Amino acid sequence: MNPSYRWVIVAAGGLLGCVAIGAMFSLPIFLRPMSQDTGWSVTGISTAMTIGFLAMAVASMAWGNLSDRFGPRPVVLTGSVVLAASLALASRAGSLIEFQLLFGLLVGVATAAVFAPMMACVTGWFDTQRSLAVSLVSAGMGMAPMTMAPFAAWLVTIHDWRSAMLIIAGLTAALMIPAALFVRRPPALDGPQDATAADEPQSGMTVRQAVLPPQFITLMLANFFCCATHSGPIFHTVSYAVTCGIPMIAAVSIYSVEGLAGMFGRIGFGLAGDRFGAQRVLVLGLLAQAFGVLAYAFVSELGGFYAVAAMVGFIYAGTMPLYAVIIRENFPLKMMGTIIGGTAMAGSLGMSTGPLVGGMIYDRFDSYALMYIGSWGMGLAAMLILMTFRPFPARQGALAAA
Repeated sequence: MNPSYRWVIVAAGGLLGCVAIGAMFSLPIFLRPMSQDTGWSVTGISTAMTIGFLAMAVASMAWGNLSDRFGPRPVVLTGSVVLAASLALASRAGSLIEFQLLFGLLVGVATAAVFAPMMACVTGWFDTQRSLAVSLVSAGMGMAPMTMAPFAAWLVTIHDWRSAMLIIAGLTAALMIPAALFVRRPPALDGPQDATAADEPQSGMTVRQAVLPPQFITLMLANFFCCATHSGPIFHTVSYAVTCGIPMIAAVSIYSVEGLAGMFGRIGFGLAGDRFGAQRVLVLGLLAQAFGVLAYAFVSELGGFYAVAAMVGFIYAGTMPLYAVIIRENFPLKMMGTIIGGTAMAGSLGMSTGPLVGGMIYDRFDSYALMYIGSWGMGLAAMLILMTFRPFPARQGALAAA
């Protein structure tokens, strides 16, 4: 296969991620129209997002394992079909519990079918420029706040929420299903395994041997605390800005600034990871992220929110793709989906903490300050955990010989 096809894989992964993440994160846009139309509580509707993150956590490793066994295309294609169908069904939900199951459970499971398999696929296609490649796929996912979210907001101004969600379901099917057909298994996995085994880190490792040692556990813990660091600030900062007296329309734009900065962060961190090493750059990024989210506690004007949002968006979005690069450098290609799925599972669990804990803190103290302080602490924990990561001894030897 033409080596340049690897950039088609990157483009397909970016598009798939953008639409999938955008569809899932359209829920905050629908929150108030849904509550006003149905009488369902805002808390009850928001719970669907927490269920979605938990469903992503449970499904990530399973989807990753299936992509290792059968290739990424059937997994991503199945996820695309299920995502479109579950959005369509959720738009017709007649009760809150029905909506929570359809949007939370099914959408979460379907979205998980995109992230780990595509990240694993891209790392297998690239021996050089790997950090940049996975960062570009992640950048596609980061386009969601600037594309899908405004589109959903526009739809609910001209349609009721059910029609708007149904339109998003149709758009999801129209974009994701064709894009999934372009996905191909990395060429190294299509040829004789012996031909590439010598170049593979830990080529004789089994999945059981991969998930039990401290290397995998360290990456999972670091990703959990990393995602727990920014999940609360991502979900609650718009609400915090409104409590500071900033109009809702202006407050929502903070989210867009964060997303735009994240685009540049993914590319910048990807280039830095290729040049200076993914682990080293990620450690520094986690330290910067901790102090970035803490800075939110000290701003109250729109300009300050924009400045902090740009900084936080640049950092947290830039750090996330580097986990996949570290995994590819330390684990064999044949189990990339399973290992990346495992760390994605931990990340989804971390993301599920922010909306709930942040809301509890605000309800108890009528302030978000403690949430940002807690996020700062979890960010430092993520950095310290990742600093303990050590490559497998055989891999260290190979790097020394090189």
